[in-house]
Amino acid sequence: MAGEGDSEPGKSFKLLGFLDVKNVPCARESVLYGSLGSLVMGLGHFLATSRVRRSTDVAVGGFICTMLGYWFYCRYNLAQQRIRQRMLKEGMRNRVLFEGTYLDPERKQTERRDS
Repeated sequence: MAGEGDSEPGKSFKLLGFLDVKNVPCARESVLYGSLGSLVMGLGHFLATSRVRRSTDVAVGGFICTMLGYWFYCRYNLAQQRIRQRMLKEGMRNRVLFEGTYLDPERKQTERRDS
């Protein structure tokens, strides 16, 4: 399994000295998808044109575009998920707070159905 042979369990991996891949959300996936996009775009361009230098330029550009594209996509989804979690948490807190009082929305719905 991953991480079973690690001598230091809390050690993090920093990419380029500042991007902590282990602790920053979406960083690992962005780098992996960026490298895959780089490979596909560079190899595809090389097979189409047989130009080595231009293919490496396309590969680097593909890495940057794919990594940043997935980074923003992942961070946007993470922000939406956190907002939904916050709303759900507040709703659960209000449910417990208002349960059994005249402010309970379920109590109002059952009173309307009964009358």
